[in-house]
Amino acid sequence: MSAIILNGKELAAQMETAQAQRVRDLQARGVSPKLVVVMAGDNPASAIYVRNKARACERLGILSDTIHLPQTVSQQELLRVIDGLNADPTVHGILIQLPLPEHLDEDAALLRVNPAKDVDGFHLYNAGSLLRGEDGIRPCTPQGIVRLLKSAGIALDGARAVVIGRSNIVGKPAALMLTQENCTVTLCHSHTRDLTQITRQADILVAAVGKPRFVTADMVKPGAAVIDVGINRVDGKVVGDVDFDAVSAVAGFITPVPGGVGPMTVSMLMENTLEAAWKASR
Repeated sequence: MSAIILNGKELAAQMETAQAQRVRDLQARGVSPKLVVVMAGDNPASAIYVRNKARACERLGILSDTIHLPQTVSQQELLRVIDGLNADPTVHGILIQLPLPEHLDEDAALLRVNPAKDVDGFHLYNAGSLLRGEDGIRPCTPQGIVRLLKSAGIALDGARAVVIGRSNIVGKPAALMLTQENCTVTLCHSHTRDLTQITRQADILVAAVGKPRFVTADMVKPGAAVIDVGINRVDGKVVGDVDFDAVSAVAGFITPVPGGVGPMTVSMLMENTLEAAWKASR
């Protein structure tokens, strides 16, 4: 058996047609959707991510700007910048590019963002809305995972899902979103016992641990859908948290790295920005 590739790059490209039309619809109402990224320091990976987001905005016709603060920026200055963006009615989405320099308080910065402009879905208000199943902005990566699974026609209702990794950015929200799709979800982490026994029961396996090729073929149920969130550099090559070649021979569906979840994360960011602009224009 050879797994079907869940190509996030292709799906994201298909979604751009509808997103570009939504931009035009908003512009017809006198609204020009705008995303502003706040970046501090010179993290090379962050710089790449910011460029990718800017290019996506350009393709769709979304206005974008990057406020690049120095590595030594103070917490007070960072919060002042966020306050200015909160007060600017032309800005619909604010994204704090993580990680921030070590001397800055990331949680305080994320909490300072107006929840209605929090297009990453990291504010406690939006996290609480997700927990309660209420309307709110959803984190981009988990949202992209669910969209990829649905696009492939993978049945979520009643499926057993296992998420490896309990971060606030991916693991926890992914578990909540899959639960809301009526999956029976197990959230695993570094203290989980008998991990392989648990993962082999999964119809849907999400790997978000940040360890290269952590998920091996013996951990996967034959025919399962395997979603690889990891981005790791090994010998100059980008690899995921899943041993792609070995697991592809067992799984029914699998996401590649790169080209799987990553493009969907950017696509969901565009979607969140457009949704924030639409709500602001009502």
